[in-house]
Amino acid sequence: MSDPSLTVLALLGLAALSAGFVDAVVGGGGLIQLPALLLGMPNVAPVQILATNKLSSVFGTTMAATTYYRRVRPDPRTFVPLMLAAFAGSAGGAVVASHLPSSAFEPIVLVALVLVGAWVIFRPSMGEVTELRFAGHHHTLAAVGTGLFVGFYDGALGPGTGSFFVISLVALLGYNFLEASAKARIANVATNLAALLVFLPQDAVVWHVGLVMAGCNLIGGWAGARVAVARGTRFVRVFFILVVAGFVIRIGGGLVGLW
Repeated sequence: MSDPSLTVLALLGLAALSAGFVDAVVGGGGLIQLPALLLGMPNVAPVQILATNKLSSVFGTTMAATTYYRRVRPDPRTFVPLMLAAFAGSAGGAVVASHLPSSAFEPIVLVALVLVGAWVIFRPSMGEVTELRFAGHHHTLAAVGTGLFVGFYDGALGPGTGSFFVISLVALLGYNFLEASAKARIANVATNLAALLVFLPQDAVVWHVGLVMAGCNLIGGWAGARVAVARGTRFVRVFFILVVAGFVIRIGGGLVGLW
């Protein structure tokens, strides 16, 4: 593997910065960062791309989660079981990651994003206020199920994970968008860390690239979380719709051969 040029490294850092910001607000930064890695390092094995992406992402999500926790104070009765289940699901997904081509996921992700985006657009009141759907053990089970399912997807591929966490917490559990984003970032730390721990023994991380991107992703995560907290639920909802629309265009265009 030849080392990327300084120009390519700078562009990867810029992609990581943008991904960290988007991830902190509504999730889905991997849909920026992964394509950038694929373009910037075309001769690298897929498992190395995934591992390097996880190294970068774990820094940004940790910073965003810390910022959210200090300012929003999410309920540990939800985020602890969500986080633990997401960690287990992501570890399982990472084990099978090298055996599943991204082409197998892309149509599924595209359909899911279209449905999610349409649902949020046509239900404008959804996610404005927290109205929990379940109580007690049923709430915990819903959080665990969300963590396992979305966590497995994150370990196996990853792009859009944060957005899927957010919409699950809004639509299934009944949180508003800001609280859902706070819990989603905490769960995303667990999924990124679990996948990274699976990749590390394989010596799959491209460290000199991953560490540069990690620093940029951390800055983006810090900025995105602060903006989201300052602007509130309505801003997060609108940003969510815009990000999902952008991801639908990017994935859909790729599937029909536009780019």
